[in-house]
Amino acid sequence: MRKVIRRVLMLSGFDVGTCLEAGDGLEALQVLEDEWIDVVITDINMPNMNGEELVVKLSEDPMRSSIPVLVVSTDRSDERLTRMMSLGARGYVTKPFLPETLGAAMGKIVGEPNYASSSF
Repeated sequence: MRKVIRRVLMLSGFDVGTCLEAGDGLEALQVLEDEWIDVVITDINMPNMNGEELVVKLSEDPMRSSIPVLVVSTDRSDERLTRMMSLGARGYVTKPFLPETLGAAMGKIVGEPNYASSSF
């Protein structure tokens, strides 16, 4: 899924730069100790630390609370969407998603893509 998301964002015109990956929330926090990340894209259902816990940890950290978080999940419930947004997520996309939906959600978070610098 991570490769699909990266490819969709590239084809949508976003400069994805260097993509760092983590298999769960704990690993993501470890990556964030060493690297500055422009956007975090997370699922909710992950081992060790789920996406909800990750969003809470990021929002509680003064250095990382400004990093926008996009949630991509199979959970389509309004309750989950509302909860994740109230915890600090800036966007929410349900799987399966249309490429346009993911691109639009990312555009709302980081601004419109720069099509001139993208390669198709």
